[in-house]
Amino acid sequence: MSPTVSLPVLTRTSLNDRVYETLRAALLEGRLRPHQRLKIRDLAAAMGVSETPVREAVMQLVRERALTLQTSRSLTVPRLSATQYLELRQIRLELEGLAAARAATQVSARDIAALAKLHDRLLKAEETGNAAEAVRSNWHFHARLYEAAAMPELFHLIQGLWLRNGPLLTYLYPHAAPRYPGRHRHLDVLDALRARDGAGVRAAIQADMIEGGTALLRLLQDLDAGRLSEAPFTDGPDPDPLQAVA
Repeated sequence: MSPTVSLPVLTRTSLNDRVYETLRAALLEGRLRPHQRLKIRDLAAAMGVSETPVREAVMQLVRERALTLQTSRSLTVPRLSATQYLELRQIRLELEGLAAARAATQVSARDIAALAKLHDRLLKAEETGNAAEAVRSNWHFHARLYEAAAMPELFHLIQGLWLRNGPLLTYLYPHAAPRYPGRHRHLDVLDALRARDGAGVRAAIQADMIEGGTALLRLLQDLDAGRLSEAPFTDGPDPDPLQAVA
């Protein structure tokens, strides 16, 4: 299943880096889904570059375990098992909790306003059934929060984990939409940031991961056990074409 993609034509220097960042953003934002097949030739044609920078970029993503090499010219987006998801979530709880707590001491009023807008965009996307925008807005909410911590090495580690987790989020809508016992945990994050409450931000973001991912974890467990077929997730339309990265 090779997608028809719409990628930005790259004409400036550092093509390797720009191709890599384009594909990386697609993974982080959930614009590539598990089991999706990608061909180097198609990606190169869509971006208006030779196959060489594309091959170098995808091989970097293979080394980061974000893509799986099938042949010398084709790749697949891997799907995490429930066990892998839980292991990575345990690591994420610590790293993202640390970044969230640190952000409370560094965040500006402008950052908080931007986070509130991203959360509103997420809710609107959910209400209108725009799954791709909901997944994308969720990533940008988390990314903006962790960037506010002003710990670039930590943020780099977190991004590496999201490279593997991002494609799974295409399963959320409509199969495993996040649900919370109370209000949305992003609201707790925002309130704790306004109060400069690091422990509160940490607790809220960790609760968001656990509570918001309950249905997704159950879905993965059912898929792994064969209680559900992979077909509805692999045979449907691609979640969103690859587009220009801002």
